[in-house]
Amino acid sequence: PAAAGAPAPGRDPGQPPPGVVEGVRAQGERGRGRDPLTDDELRRAEDLALPRTPRGLVKDVTGKPGPERLTTDLAELTPAEAGLADPPRRANVSFYDYKSDSYITKTVNLTTSKVESTDTQHGVQPPPSHTEAVEAARLLIADPLGSGLRQDYHDATGRELTGPDPLSVTGFVYRGRAEGDAPGALADCGEHRCIRLFTKVKNGQWIDTRRFVIDLSARTVARLG
Repeated sequence: PAAAGAPAPGRDPGQPPPGVVEGVRAQGERGRGRDPLTDDELRRAEDLALPRTPRGLVKDVTGKPGPERLTTDLAELTPAEAGLADPPRRANVSFYDYKSDSYITKTVNLTTSKVESTDTQHGVQPPPSHTEAVEAARLLIADPLGSGLRQDYHDATGRELTGPDPLSVTGFVYRGRAEGDAPGALADCGEHRCIRLFTKVKNGQWIDTRRFVIDLSARTVARLG
C-alpha cells in the first residue's frame, strides 16, 4: 500500500490538487447598507415604481402599454442616515414614457415599500437602453434610408438583413439643434427621443450608420449632412 501522504497513483507529485469552483452565494431578499441592490430588490423597486395608470396612457419604445425601463440604481443616503447602523434602502428607478415624451425618475423606499418622490422632465434625454438601440436598428433596416446598411451587410455576409438580430448595436442620443444644425425632419429631436447607432455585424465588421438619426418617438429615420 502507498505510504501515508504519498501522492495518488498516476498524478505528478508537483501538480497542485484540482481546483474547486465555489458556488454562487445565494442573495438575500434585502441588502444591507451600501450593498448593491439584490435581484429581489430590483424587481420590487421596478414593480413599485411602475405607473398605476389606465392601459394605453403610458407607452414603451415599441408603442406597447407601459413605460420603457432604463435604469434602477441604489439611491444615496441623506446626511442624517449616513451614520445609521441599518439605514433605509432606496432605489432610483428611471424610465421613459413615449406617450408624453417624458423622462421619469422615482425614488422608492425598499424598507417601507413606498414611492417617496417622482421627478418628471421633458427635453431631458438620458443614454438609450439596449432595447431602444435594437428598436432603432429595426426601424432603420425597414426604412428606404436603410438600403446602404442592408447592402453592406449582404456584402459582408452574403445574407439578407431583415431584422436587427444579426447585428450588435450601441445607441447614443442625438439632441437636434442643441448639437448644431439639424435637418427639418429632425427639428423635434431633443424633445423627441432620437438616437444614432454604432453598428457591427456580430463577430464581424463594423458598418457605419452614424449619419442616420432614428426618431423613436415619431418612428421615422433621417440622414445628417
